[in-house]
Amino acid sequence: MTDSADPSARTRPPRFNHVAMSVPADLLDADGRAEILAFWGGVFGFEELPSETKDREVLVLSAYDWEQFLFLIAEDEPMICPRLDHFGMSVGSLEELETFLARAKAFAETDDRVDLIDHTADVHGDALTLHSFYVRFLLPMMIEIQYFDWDPAVAALNPANA
Repeated sequence: MTDSADPSARTRPPRFNHVAMSVPADLLDADGRAEILAFWGGVFGFEELPSETKDREVLVLSAYDWEQFLFLIAEDEPMICPRLDHFGMSVGSLEELETFLARAKAFAETDDRVDLIDHTADVHGDALTLHSFYVRFLLPMMIEIQYFDWDPAVAALNPANA
């Protein structure tokens, strides 16, 4: 038996796997879930895990992998956040970021509840330009989509890029 606290015994590095938010129960009824899925599925491709859904209680949205998800739970006193409280997701290319942004903007044209902060590109030294945008729809927190545009010589030094 291995000691899971011993880093040498790990089979992979630890990673973040979910974000949990409390919301009003009405948001988790059939109509609310459909609205959530229309945006989060249509813009980002998140999918409901139906086996976890409990009407007016729980909605779990898979984010590309069973181990990455949004966990939405009904509470009498749901989460309230300042506008820029957020969770983040990185993408592998600027084109992917721009695709998500275009989908979010298209959705915003049909629903004024979308809160969007447009694409910015922040330069960090000579090695990195960080592209991002923020968007929120119905949930208390925004999501920030980021693309790390590294200088190729610096990117080659990151083992995750191998």
